[in-house]
Amino acid sequence: MDATISTIRKDYRQLSLDKTDAAADPIRQFSKWWQEAIDSGIEEVNAMTLATASSDGVPSARIVLLKGFDEKGFVFFTNYNSYKAIQLVENPRACLVFFWKELERQVRITGIVEKVSTSESDDYFNSRPESSRIGAWASPQSEVIPGREVLSSNVLNLEKRFAGGAIPRPAHWGGYRVKHVSVEFWQGRPSRLHDRLQYSLNDEGGWTLERLAP
Repeated sequence: MDATISTIRKDYRQLSLDKTDAAADPIRQFSKWWQEAIDSGIEEVNAMTLATASSDGVPSARIVLLKGFDEKGFVFFTNYNSYKAIQLVENPRACLVFFWKELERQVRITGIVEKVSTSESDDYFNSRPESSRIGAWASPQSEVIPGREVLSSNVLNLEKRFAGGAIPRPAHWGGYRVKHVSVEFWQGRPSRLHDRLQYSLNDEGGWTLERLAP
């Protein structure tokens, strides 16, 4: 093992997290941490790891961007023909992870995944820059292509096709909502004795809050 890797460590000392200070439900607690992350000036604060798995349990993970959250869940947008989308058809469950290192915090969200409504996908698509809307049409996401020139050619053709007119949302592009059933809030603490609070959806439709060992 490379000794320089094994010696990399940081002792977390900024903040703490106690059950007595936690909100009654995970969305209120996430909203609080989200605002603190925004106020701290973290770049790409909405970047999150999305982990999915196929029907036979093969995992896959990548970074996507959070585009909305509320009591119904956490929303992101992508190509419905992508590898992640194929896995979500086979196994409509996912895990999201935020890591805000500046605040020494993680949030881990697990839940059931469903497509957002057509109107939600249309509204967000139409809010994107023109180049991003063209890009949604131009990229056959996750497919093997011979070179980048394929994308450049597609973009040029699409710019001509939509010149001077509206760029509609392609049917293969839209949003997903992760309907949370478990949310864990992790606050770094000294000596790796971190604070971990987990909200779990219970049989009554409410939330059970428990402390986990680090």
